[in-house]
Amino acid sequence: MRLHQHLKLARDRQSGFTLLELLIVLAIILVIAAMVVPNLIGSQQTANEKATLATIKQMEGAAGAYAADHDGEYFVGNGQDAWNALMNPGTYKKRKLKANLGEIPLDAWGRALQYEWKSGGGHSKQQNALKPAIWSTGPDGQGDGTNANGIPLNNWTSMGVDSNGK
Repeated sequence: MRLHQHLKLARDRQSGFTLLELLIVLAIILVIAAMVVPNLIGSQQTANEKATLATIKQMEGAAGAYAADHDGEYFVGNGQDAWNALMNPGTYKKRKLKANLGEIPLDAWGRALQYEWKSGGGHSKQQNALKPAIWSTGPDGQGDGTNANGIPLNNWTSMGVDSNGK
């Protein structure tokens, strides 16, 4: 009978976790989280930049479609006026034109993309430009087409190349 009671007590003690075991598991989870979270934050920023560049490429296509409808001439202007012209192109040479955009394009941070094309062709961002400048002001809304690390968020420079071609 004594052996039976001893086995029952041992089994009852083994049925739960000790506080020490729970603290060790919690510490392991915290260490793993401390290693993973910084990587996830950087990944989100990179994903936002890539999504913004993809949107800029799409807007190049919309601006090109507008130019195709207007005998190769891009919309002259900037910002909201340009996006409105691509959303509501009206008529050209007595032809009713289809909209090239459904809404004002936004970057991954929810801000409207910027557009510039000057009368006579070109834009202020690059000499001898062949297409309008389209860029994002970045996550803080203050940028000029590059992020805080100098990575382009525009269509006149490519990844890893600055505006001087270096």
